[in-house]
Amino acid sequence: MSEISITGPGVYFEIPIFGGIPITQTVVSSFLVMVLLCTAGVLLGRNLKKRPGRMQVVTEKGVGMITSLVCDAMGEHNRHWTPYITALFLSSLMGSLIGMTGIFRSTTADLSTTATWAIMTSLICWYQSIKNIGLGPWLKGFTEPIKVMTPMNIVSEFAQPVSLAFRHFGNVAGGGVITTMVYWALSGASAALLRLASLSWISVTITLALAAVLFLVPHKGNKPGAFRKILGVMTAVLAFFGLLQLLGVLENVPFLQVGIPAVLSLYFDCFSGLIQAFVFSLLSMIYISNACPAPEEKSDPNS
Repeated sequence: MSEISITGPGVYFEIPIFGGIPITQTVVSSFLVMVLLCTAGVLLGRNLKKRPGRMQVVTEKGVGMITSLVCDAMGEHNRHWTPYITALFLSSLMGSLIGMTGIFRSTTADLSTTATWAIMTSLICWYQSIKNIGLGPWLKGFTEPIKVMTPMNIVSEFAQPVSLAFRHFGNVAGGGVITTMVYWALSGASAALLRLASLSWISVTITLALAAVLFLVPHKGNKPGAFRKILGVMTAVLAFFGLLQLLGVLENVPFLQVGIPAVLSLYFDCFSGLIQAFVFSLLSMIYISNACPAPEEKSDPNS
């Protein structure tokens, strides 16, 4: 039985400065995502009209939705953070979806990517806190409510970017690990199925073709229902692959290795990528809004 091999991003080449700067799969994917987002921004933001077309309407609705989300989560006074939150959300989403190409690696599957975003958000929070209340009161806040809590407060402050980075990275990387394990486990089952089917592939193909006909052809004038149609299409597809196998076109193709892992990969790349991008952006909004309270809250000495 083969071994599972799960590795980090590969290195394409190194730039020979500062001791060598490795250009990894993540760097290439991140650069591509940046180019795509910048290009989309330029194309969608130019030639704006008072009487918008379809694309401008969709763009304005999207911008309005994100702006509304930012205002609801951070307050109206933090509306100006919308571009930053949008950049985080789209970079995270596109960084996950780019892995579906099978050519580029998902940027969010690399801890260095999510850690960079988390550190940026934390630096913004610290800067805004110092800007709003001053360096002295900010440092004094680590000693509250009692001085003995100072080490705990410091650890808690630095745990924020660590938690933010590992939460996003762990979920995306975990999906890749699960898909890899399922792919590895099904390789043996696929090989065994092919060996079994090869002994009687003609009879298997004929049986599947007859089953497809029975499922899809109307019986006593009654058209097949949705369930029968699905079964009919599935058996017809299997019969078609069986015919290709007989002709030697798909010799030793591991069907199980491709189908189920592909569905799982699609789930983790699409659904999980969207959810993780939203959660990461939402947590960033919460952290930044805590450091940027409303003007009346900043003037309140009891806040």
